[in-house]
Amino acid sequence: MAEKTTTFWLPGRHAARRPHLLNRGRVMAALRAWFAGAGFVEVETAALQVSPGNETHLHAFATDLIGPDTSQRPRYLRTSPEFACKKLLAAGESRIVDFARVFRNRERGPLHHPEFTMIEWYRAGEPYEALMDDCAALIAAAARATGATRFSFRGRDIDPFAPPHRLTVAEAFARYAGIDLLHTISGGEGDRDRLANAAAREGIAYGTDDDWGDIFSRILVEKIEPHLGNETATILYEYPLPHAALARAKPGSDKVAERFEIYACGIELGNAFAELTDAAEQRRRFNAAMDEKERIHGERYPIDEDFLAALAQMPPASGIALGFERLAMLASGADHIEQVIWTPVQE
Repeated sequence: MAEKTTTFWLPGRHAARRPHLLNRGRVMAALRAWFAGAGFVEVETAALQVSPGNETHLHAFATDLIGPDTSQRPRYLRTSPEFACKKLLAAGESRIVDFARVFRNRERGPLHHPEFTMIEWYRAGEPYEALMDDCAALIAAAARATGATRFSFRGRDIDPFAPPHRLTVAEAFARYAGIDLLHTISGGEGDRDRLANAAAREGIAYGTDDDWGDIFSRILVEKIEPHLGNETATILYEYPLPHAALARAKPGSDKVAERFEIYACGIELGNAFAELTDAAEQRRRFNAAMDEKERIHGERYPIDEDFLAALAQMPPASGIALGFERLAMLASGADHIEQVIWTPVQE
């Protein structure tokens, strides 16, 4: 979109966006029907949380919860509904979905918006491969809802009805970057110098203060992602353990985790995990991420102790977060996320 949509209410501008907005509604209805038919319970979790999430590079909106006695407690608008959904799994729910409004600061562009809809769903007692099948079904449902036979974005297109291509992260690094990624991982930790040397050999620039994860992300963005989601959607799976976030390790491996991301037309649509249920390990990862956040961004978010207590009781489960507006964009032929948001946030 060449023009900003701050004044989205101007009749001419709204008329140009309206076909995409109507398609948004069609896609939403189709996805809700699919989840209902697959036996999911739709839940609505609170947007106001003790912790917005503990990821290094995500930035939240902060506020205060003021009680009747005027006492104040810091609170945050969630960056995802994950903590709340996992508490419901601990409570006994087994198959849930949340069409959640989420909030992320410092994000705005053709594929990013400070407020958007994240579809997050969980399958207790089921492997994360089941989520791969879910993603394929949802992409096809979105296409049927708008009558699309191809998804296109910036010169790339896919058949939304074709099974996604599955590729491990290690295979992708070897094929597209010429790097033996697993050789740079030992005991669940990344060897920064090994990866840096491999990146340098391939002409990939990195900062002197970049750690293993920073260099991994640079290679992924520059060398791998341009090849993902062409002709068919791509499922990139078995992420390295140093980039595992809230995923558990693949059984028998100290190098990779049961995590995948799905791409279509070069766009990352979703991020999935076989969920970590080791509360002590999760605390360690949170603290490490917040130490890194403080080093890079000069801030850190609190850890939700109630979440860690629930995690210790949560059953084995798989979960995924999918950006609804990105899928709606592809299904409706939009080229900017604000074309499928009824009232974009004022700049």
